[in-house]
Amino acid sequence: MLFNSFEFLLFLPVVLCLYWFVFNKSLRLQNVLILLASYFFYGWWSYQFLGLLILSTLLDFAYGFGVASSVKSKAKFFLWLSVLNNLGILAVFKYYNFFATQFQAAFSSIGIQTHPLLLQVALPIGISFYTFHGMSYVFDIYRGQQKPVKNFIDYAVFVCFFPLLVAGPIERAHHLLPQVQQKRRYDKKQFWDGCKLILWGLFKKIVIADTLAGTVDQIFGTYQSQHSLTLLFGAIAYSFQIYGDFSGYTDIALGTAKLMGFELLSNFKFPYFSRDIAEFWRRWHISLSSWFRDYLYIPLGGSKNGKAKAVRNTFIIFLVSGFWHGASWNFITWGFIHACGFLPLLLLNKNRKHVSSVVAQESALPSLKEVWQMLSTFAFVTLAWIFFRAPNIAIALKYIKRIFSSSFQLHDILNIDQIFLPIGALLIGDWILRRDERHLSPKLFNFIIISILVWLVILRSFGGDAVKFIYFQF
Repeated sequence: MLFNSFEFLLFLPVVLCLYWFVFNKSLRLQNVLILLASYFFYGWWSYQFLGLLILSTLLDFAYGFGVASSVKSKAKFFLWLSVLNNLGILAVFKYYNFFATQFQAAFSSIGIQTHPLLLQVALPIGISFYTFHGMSYVFDIYRGQQKPVKNFIDYAVFVCFFPLLVAGPIERAHHLLPQVQQKRRYDKKQFWDGCKLILWGLFKKIVIADTLAGTVDQIFGTYQSQHSLTLLFGAIAYSFQIYGDFSGYTDIALGTAKLMGFELLSNFKFPYFSRDIAEFWRRWHISLSSWFRDYLYIPLGGSKNGKAKAVRNTFIIFLVSGFWHGASWNFITWGFIHACGFLPLLLLNKNRKHVSSVVAQESALPSLKEVWQMLSTFAFVTLAWIFFRAPNIAIALKYIKRIFSSSFQLHDILNIDQIFLPIGALLIGDWILRRDERHLSPKLFNFIIISILVWLVILRSFGGDAVKFIYFQF
């Protein structure tokens, strides 16, 4: 079930009415309702994989008790069972065909012909997210930061909560479980803030991302015949398409959770206003980058054991992050490019320069230095996105080559309004909100933007088939 579908428009009010007016007296019944609604939400897409989700949830719930053992060898044994279970699920459904074809190519290069059996199975939606939920829970128990949950319903809600089930944010047990286990009360302001976030998210998805998608598909699909300026516009448009699509999903998820009395982790904090690559990764897909930091980078030694190991660990997490997004060399290349962009900041000890500050924190407009920093960072990120969007490395390289080698045509600028009008609307909104992504203020802006959004959502959202969110494929 998609957030931008007619089915969800019917599903959500029914769940909310039951949640606040029928089961509001019992926390247990509310949690049961959330879990059943989450299974229905997931099963609407593919009931065949609902069993895999439930099995994964049951296994990590059981492993948690073993990991909590005071006998270290027993705790480590169940920790590794959880890791192998979750990575095994990913390996089979997401990575098996990739490795099988790579081994086939390697053997063919030395004259040995193999015929591997490939899986003809669709990638289970949300698999990369709910497996990471389970692993983080078990990791935190092993480190003494979380106690095992005795109530399976509570744990299952943590893993399967439908707003975040298929595309995040990747929650932490210590943040979400207490909210699951304690009584939620209806808060009018929180509910209204949730409604505004949902509308803002739908605006980013429907009006921005889906508008840009047609132009992006056309340019990338016919890159061989396009001129340099058009190809450049196509890359820029994709940068905003994927941002509008994924951050729009996150806003809808956060807003939907607010309607039910939950506060989820932030996942985006205006990444295209970043002043360097390190700041970009503190603002883009925050729940994933912090997951890799806490459960991979730091356990590997982080940056505490000298520059050489810090560089090694940095490349590991960026390459793994790229591979997490998809079983393809172009995603790994995308991660490698970002590692290379991060490396100079790490070596010069400037990777934590913009940890807490916001661009133009005390002024209405950025300084010339900040403008240059944002533009150069955006240019680097946009270049890397070409590898993310292209079907393979060879096409990405050809695309980039044509940007710098093909001719400049004046007619290329005639239709840029199809790209820059939606981008401009998104940038203006983000700039106004940059100090707090969850509160659409001031009041005048709220009134204007919500009025426009309601009109656009009604006009554009239900006129045809809903367009899937990009990150559903990961």
